Amino acid sequence: MKALMYTALFALVVPLSALGQTSSSSQQAPVEVEADRLDLDQRAGTAVYSGNVDIRQGGMQLRGERVEIQRNDAGELSRATATGERAYLRHQAQGQDGPTEGWARRIIYHVAERRIELIDQAELRQQGDTFNGGRLEYFIDREVIQARSDVEGSEPQRIRMTIQPEQ
Repeated sequence: MKALMYTALFALVVPLSALGQTSSSSQQAPVEVEADRLDLDQRAGTAVYSGNVDIRQGGMQLRGERVEIQRNDAGELSRATATGERAYLRHQAQGQDGPTEGWARRIIYHVAERRIELIDQAELRQQGDTFNGGRLEYFIDREVIQARSDVEGSEPQRIRMTIQPEQ
């Protein structure tokens, strides 16, 4: 039974390599997870970590008070959702000078789309530029950021940007 639990946990965590698709060495890096609690549901394909969660692999880090990992029918990671007062995401892409960092009350990483949603008091920093708003979407491969002031169930949060001049 214990071996089955570890196998299931391994199957849920290892696909997190999709989060850190920055280089082949990052994909081969171990996934490190720290949390106070884990609730694993093999049939539903979910793992819910709670209590000061910190997930790292290579150039990718995801933190929150609660992180839910969901798999699709093929057993691949489909979505990772971090929530908390200031959930945090860090992504260091190969060839990028510095990391892209994001904070929000809810961060959703859509694996197949390689799209990150930062929702409610969202902030994204990338190479000295900052973006704030109610909702930010970051498309990793296209390097596109979309910002909205509206957040369901909350007052609008104005969009603010600071763009650094080219050196």
